[in-house]
Amino acid sequence: GRRELWREGGAGWRRVAELPGPPGNCLLADAQGVWVGTAEAHLVRVTGRGAQPVGSFEAVPGRGDWYTPWGGPPDVRSLAAAPDGVLYANVHVGGIPRSSDGGGTWVPTIEIDADVHQVLASPLPTGRVLAATARGLAASEDGGASWRFEAEGLHAVYCRAVAVVGGTVLLTVSRGPRGGEAALYRRPLDGGPFERCHEGLPGWFAGNLDTHRLHAAGGLAALGTPDGRVLISEDEGASWRELAAGLPPVRWVAVDA
Repeated sequence: GRRELWREGGAGWRRVAELPGPPGNCLLADAQGVWVGTAEAHLVRVTGRGAQPVGSFEAVPGRGDWYTPWGGPPDVRSLAAAPDGVLYANVHVGGIPRSSDGGGTWVPTIEIDADVHQVLASPLPTGRVLAATARGLAASEDGGASWRFEAEGLHAVYCRAVAVVGGTVLLTVSRGPRGGEAALYRRPLDGGPFERCHEGLPGWFAGNLDTHRLHAAGGLAALGTPDGRVLISEDEGASWRELAAGLPPVRWVAVDA
């Protein structure tokens, strides 16, 4: 029910904590515990002492302007940590608040109406942050202080997921919230136009390739699809092959480096 956190420590699974408020949407683990982003745009810290709401996240400047297009409360959709320990929380729709003091304080970055669907800060160089947005790929070289939007080569600009494998950025793109002509693109991390990934992939995907369905680590990239397939690439997205099929709709993939 998205309300319990479990851990596998080599001797089987055990329940660690129950979330004290709205259901969880995403996780980010570190050496001290786990951050959980929840529905209604809250953040929970889970450590050996249990689960505690992060009060500082309630005080992000501009929080009152967060929204959703359909009128419901916003969510924390994805979380990321940079190599220098800076934390980024993607709020949908509310931009990307950033904390450079371990969650003690948060400041807004990027404009709210960029409509961010995923933020990525690792395995990137310190200061570089990427985000999949409704306006293309958002890129920052200064830890989110400034952003530029990149869409050269894309057939549309509505993006839901982003990953980095080797020296390549992977990005999922469609015509809009309901999908339509959903596809996967790649381009060098240091810039240049995007090119569509073709080899081993269908002409178009059925539905959006959503947040957390794309992940990469250790030279391997994986993509989960709404129709229950897992596809992998070992050449930075140039070609793909099917690893599994016949699964329920895939909602999250993770590559273990």
